[in-house]
Amino acid sequence: MNQKHIPIVDRIATSGPTTDAAPQRAAHSLPHYMRPGTLQFSALPPLSLYVHLPWCLKKCPYCDFNSHEWRAGGSIPEQAYLAALRADLDAALPLVWGRRVISVFIGGGTPSLFSPEAIDQLITDVRARLPLVADAEITLEANPGTFERDRFAAFAQAGVNRLSIGVQSFDDDRLRALGRVHDARQAHDAVAEAARHFASFNLDLMFALPQQDMPGCKADVHEALAHQPPHLSLYQLTLEPNTLFARHPPPLPDDDLTADMQHAVADLAEAAGLQRYEVSAYAAPGHRCRHNLNYWQFGDYVGIGAGAHSKLTFAHRIVRQTRWRHPQRYMEQAAQGLAVETEVEVSRSDLPFEFMLNALRLREGVRADLFAERTGLPPSAIEKPLQTAQSKGLLIDDADVLRTTPLGFDMLNNALELFLPRSSRVAPR
Repeated sequence: MNQKHIPIVDRIATSGPTTDAAPQRAAHSLPHYMRPGTLQFSALPPLSLYVHLPWCLKKCPYCDFNSHEWRAGGSIPEQAYLAALRADLDAALPLVWGRRVISVFIGGGTPSLFSPEAIDQLITDVRARLPLVADAEITLEANPGTFERDRFAAFAQAGVNRLSIGVQSFDDDRLRALGRVHDARQAHDAVAEAARHFASFNLDLMFALPQQDMPGCKADVHEALAHQPPHLSLYQLTLEPNTLFARHPPPLPDDDLTADMQHAVADLAEAAGLQRYEVSAYAAPGHRCRHNLNYWQFGDYVGIGAGAHSKLTFAHRIVRQTRWRHPQRYMEQAAQGLAVETEVEVSRSDLPFEFMLNALRLREGVRADLFAERTGLPPSAIEKPLQTAQSKGLLIDDADVLRTTPLGFDMLNNALELFLPRSSRVAPR
């Protein structure tokens, strides 16, 4: 999962900031971030790196990610983009100097369109600038097309140790409806190739697809599970604004069937030995995605590349940054040390919701004291909404853990809404 997925939960918020504060242009120097403030952090959270490679062969009709079809002919400008990524990271280093990186996620777009040599150079550039922990997880997103599949072995040799494959479906009719450029046979071949070269890999699969019925939904999951993937991500197809599907909606399963599908795919995955540890994520023991866990546990991350987001904690504040979205503009700005388009300091009133939006996605929840540790706020900041959620049966009543009940996990939006700032709540009708 890259920075953009918030599946099933109905996009109450996106990966960008929820704060009402006006975003500012460009980044500041370190002293600006270290000035006195109202939050108090005794320690900094774990740090991850997200790298966005924005190009793809074809924009899918459901995709609202920052992806761009490569239409210029010839090859993707790998070297120019790598130079921009280096400049971007160099400019960000003073903000994270000395902090060890636990994971790297290379997302897109379709990162596997970049040559293995370019990915090798990218990982080398990262290692030359950031101290990665010895067992750092390094994930690359890939599509199942033959062109990309032939590169899997070389990606592993370049230093990638986890692959995330965007299969979406093993049904040719559903793949055509989704506008995918691969077919079912290529999907099966890609997964088999990934299993040969990677001890850990993920399959992305979607359900509630155009004209999909329950047998078809279950068949897709059975096809995926036949490969014995160590990690499976199961996402409900949603119609997002500014997509072709939003403008021309396809026929989708109704709400009742969609809910039945959600429970069915969960049951099938867990029956196969994959533990559901997050709303959409299932893993065999030892194969949970460390990068995404850092997101969900409200850790920090530097995001470099076109449209990438960063979340950074300092002694008295949390700051979110966004890079320029268009690849060409991003490369031009990064070359000048100006890759950050906007940044915003997350307000005290927004922090409870931002923390809970991530933490409550985890089926096991998080330690209760992690709230103060990762937000700089006292536990009293969530006392009232926490009591309300517990009284409604949405969160368990446990002083040591923040975790949903089975009802709250199924009705996560209802639980999350209780932690929204008052100014953002929807008045009951």
